[in-house]
Amino acid sequence: MPTERIAMHRIKELLRLKYECALSFERIARALKVSKGVVAKYVRAAEVSGLDWPALQALDDEALEQRLNLRHGRGPAQRYIAPDFAHVHQELKRKGVTLALLWEEYRQAQGEASYQYSRFCDLYREFARRLKRSMRQTHRAGEKLFVDFAGDTAPIVDPGSGEIRRAHIFVAVLGASNYTYACATAAETQADWLGGIGRALTFIGGVPELIVPDNPRALIGDANRYEPRLQRAVAEFAAHYSTVILPARPYRPQDKAKAEVGVQIVQRWILARLRHRRFFSLAELNAAIAELLSDLNRRPFRKLPGCRQEAFETLDRPALRPLPATPFQLAQWKTCKANIDYHIEIDEHYYSVPNALVRQEIDVRLTTSSVECFFKGKRVAVHLRSHRRGAHTTLPEHMPASHRAHAEWSPGRMLDWAMTIGPRTGDVVRYQLESRPHPEQGYRACLGIMRMARQYGKERLEAACARAVALGATRYRSIASILKAGLDRQPLPETTQPELALPTHGNVRGSNYYH
Repeated sequence: MPTERIAMHRIKELLRLKYECALSFERIARALKVSKGVVAKYVRAAEVSGLDWPALQALDDEALEQRLNLRHGRGPAQRYIAPDFAHVHQELKRKGVTLALLWEEYRQAQGEASYQYSRFCDLYREFARRLKRSMRQTHRAGEKLFVDFAGDTAPIVDPGSGEIRRAHIFVAVLGASNYTYACATAAETQADWLGGIGRALTFIGGVPELIVPDNPRALIGDANRYEPRLQRAVAEFAAHYSTVILPARPYRPQDKAKAEVGVQIVQRWILARLRHRRFFSLAELNAAIAELLSDLNRRPFRKLPGCRQEAFETLDRPALRPLPATPFQLAQWKTCKANIDYHIEIDEHYYSVPNALVRQEIDVRLTTSSVECFFKGKRVAVHLRSHRRGAHTTLPEHMPASHRAHAEWSPGRMLDWAMTIGPRTGDVVRYQLESRPHPEQGYRACLGIMRMARQYGKERLEAACARAVALGATRYRSIASILKAGLDRQPLPETTQPELALPTHGNVRGSNYYH
């Protein structure tokens, strides 16, 4: 049968009823609603202590418990060997390890001198409450990587101008081992966030189950407490590393307490040590941070055994997932509308998409080397990225059949065709090809002139081109205007200006006045 437990103030009342009131065990048990066996147990404990009632009454609860040799109302107790709760706390971070398993191991090692399971758990919780607030959370090995930017920045001096720029400090901390990484970035953009996380994963040599940031706009599109939405590039990053990015709740810094403490430690043990040094580049600052980072991870814990490096090697490293074969390549996403010529514009360069997608919204994924086009989640085109402004990148399979036929025309073939119409048409086509930086930019105008030959006839086109050459207006729009207005049927303008005749008037002196 399990032993009844009663509070210390009731034990005092039990002894008072016995020694001051001289009640029987049965009446004391009925008054306190306990069994007679419990009354007998505490009375025997008082007799064993060798103190009379006035001496027992003067003791406080803790002293009385110690004098009666009680363990939470169990009566006289034997000596127990206390577990190593610092070791227990660290072991609980391993995947699959529970308090029940650790108690079984403790009981096998200590035998009769071991606490029962319930007392073992109570003592561990008391130990955990004495740790720092951020350490009371139990993080499984390989489970979480907490990331944040420090509030403090570091100055970098431009060697040419002497201008001072502020470098931002990225910090990452593993939950189980507190293993810490830090690096300097130019700002806190999406590229800086993802670049910092990527370098942190390379530093620890693996991938945790969760990455826990704050709610910066660079990472989180919608900082909803229940369903946060990641930016598209951030979701791609998580998929590439086969992990989950789970932001902390808005305005809940306790969700990422590890990062908060890690930031403080980096500021105190790294940035404070570098405050008297001058740096002239991010690379130089990062090299200095890396040197001090090794020392920080080898500093002994204050309340737990070992250091961050040792805890990482025994806890987190074996539980991390492997890194992917290639690092993540950051891409920018934007939405473009396919124009009527089935091209989209990116930085003033034009890329083709299938002609059936004219006027449709196209999702575009941009990297430094490629342009990928998606329609309803399906990739429909991919191009090498070009920075030639005003130029076109067109794949033949994206063109309609009629356009592919036109695309087979070369500058030489266009000139040969124009000369079959007439010399002035040849001059106009030559102008379209030679007046632009690249002949391809004049192709559309040449194709338009070909269409005019079919629409108005070869004779009218040659006459219109002759008039355009005479007027010095050889652009496509000018020729189209001449044909539309029927000006090609009128005589060509005189090339020399006739002498103007002066009117006869009293105020006009005439040439004789000047002799």
